[in-house]
Amino acid sequence: MDLFEKCKRFTEAKKVMATGYYPFFIPISSGQDTQVTVRGKEMIMIGSNNYLGLTSHPEVKQAAIDAIKIYGSGCTGSRFLNGTLDIHEDLERKLAQFMNKESALVFSTGFQTNLGTISALVNKGEYIITDRSDHASIVDGCRLSFGKVLKFRHNNMSDLKRVLSTCPKHSGKLIVIDGVFSMEGDIAKLPDIVELAKKYHARVMVDDAHSIGVLGKNGRGTAEHYNLEDEVDIIMGTFSKSFASIGGFIAAKEEVIHYIKHFSRALIFSASPPPAAVATVSKALDIIIAEPERRERLWQIARKMHEGYRALGFDIGDTETPIIPILIGENMKTFKFWKLLFDEGIFANTAISPAVPPGTARIRTSYTATHTDDQMNRVLEVFEKVGKKMGVI
Repeated sequence: MDLFEKCKRFTEAKKVMATGYYPFFIPISSGQDTQVTVRGKEMIMIGSNNYLGLTSHPEVKQAAIDAIKIYGSGCTGSRFLNGTLDIHEDLERKLAQFMNKESALVFSTGFQTNLGTISALVNKGEYIITDRSDHASIVDGCRLSFGKVLKFRHNNMSDLKRVLSTCPKHSGKLIVIDGVFSMEGDIAKLPDIVELAKKYHARVMVDDAHSIGVLGKNGRGTAEHYNLEDEVDIIMGTFSKSFASIGGFIAAKEEVIHYIKHFSRALIFSASPPPAAVATVSKALDIIIAEPERRERLWQIARKMHEGYRALGFDIGDTETPIIPILIGENMKTFKFWKLLFDEGIFANTAISPAVPPGTARIRTSYTATHTDDQMNRVLEVFEKVGKKMGVI
């Protein structure tokens, strides 16, 4: 059979396109803000991970411009060779200090951060234990490692205990979890995970992509939220959410960072983050530290929307964060729901299998500290209208 035969047979997406309900790859012709322009139409954005609203902050944009003037547009090489700038190392020092860890390491994307960290650390004869709802980058990092992968039911500590008990006592073990789960909006049960990790002599890595800038008194994420910063071995973060850029990092003990720097293929064989992205993250970190009121405002909005959706009768699952899923169920019904929102000027996201379990398709919404009350009231008004029309509420 010809290699491309499967491409010819893949028609599901084109069938949805033909209906006019296709919700993916929508081009936006403005900046990522609480209001965006799509095909000449102004829309309220509730599908962005721009949690603190820093993508349009004037100081953040100026930092990117200044970096390009000094360093140019790119690094033209990997961190391992000619692609490490002084601003990469400056950012790593700032991140390590902020995260209360000995050292930090910056990667070109968040996805590569998990790929490069997990695959470098876990070798043959060792074990990776993951939550079944972990992000795809964790899943793929596990696939690239030579260790054995074991999964436990989502946020189910009894099942985690069962899985850990099957691992050989003296083998290396790494538990990898999302701090905040991107499709559910709930928070990992980190206190229980840490307790089990100690009992079974496992290390703990937390993917805090959706937690840093959001959770914790100072915005340091899930470990700070639970007052467990000294108990988590590796914290991973991305720059495409609260940091308003692109890239990722890990923070851990110096010896762990040193090892990963020399064994992570995703780091060694990828071009390093460009100067503008690095400078953007550095300035965003300054603002995260200096302006805690942004995080406070974000949580005001999250609470308002939690209460609003539940009062209308929507099923938003177990979310505890500014990620709020609206459970619909069937794929095509979810696409139609999305299109009605879109026609009313609301830009949200759809999540279907395999991103979520079959039969649990949803509208995934997320919020920004700079959303206004009027915008949120309009969103609830449209959801009520569409929910009743579709028979969801």
